[in-house]
Amino acid sequence: MAVTDDIVATYRGPRRVVSRLLTGERHEARPLAYLLAALALLLVAQTPAMSRAAFEDPASPFAQRLMAAALALGALLPVFYGLAALGHLAARIFGGRGDWFGARIALFWAMLAIAPLALFKGLVDGFIGQGMAQALTGGLVFATFLWFWIAGLAEAEFGGRA
Repeated sequence: MAVTDDIVATYRGPRRVVSRLLTGERHEARPLAYLLAALALLLVAQTPAMSRAAFEDPASPFAQRLMAAALALGALLPVFYGLAALGHLAARIFGGRGDWFGARIALFWAMLAIAPLALFKGLVDGFIGQGMAQALTGGLVFATFLWFWIAGLAEAEFGGRA
């Protein structure tokens, strides 16, 4: 199934999608590709707000802001791997029997699957700016991310048992 089809299907049933992703070939290139694609889309999602900020404060031009954000996201790669490991360890406390690979798939896929909402939030940030709309879209993105991650982690750690 195409990645875009899987993203749409995740909004209907995140556990089914993660289950299908876990039955595929198990090599580290897949979760890394999901993470890099998610980070690239999250960077694109930030560009409207960065453009607005650069217009309002020309002391820091857009290119400088974009490069700083890209470097920051790249520097966070090990943090995301650590977060996936923490998710796996937390699931083990509750009896999870998955592996490290499944925990990475669950987290990185959740990050990629929220990309459409993150892009929408970026438009809200750039065109509307601070206010209730920004807070609501940010809350929606975060809640959806938690839903996808927890559901995916449950599938990776407990399979059909949870």
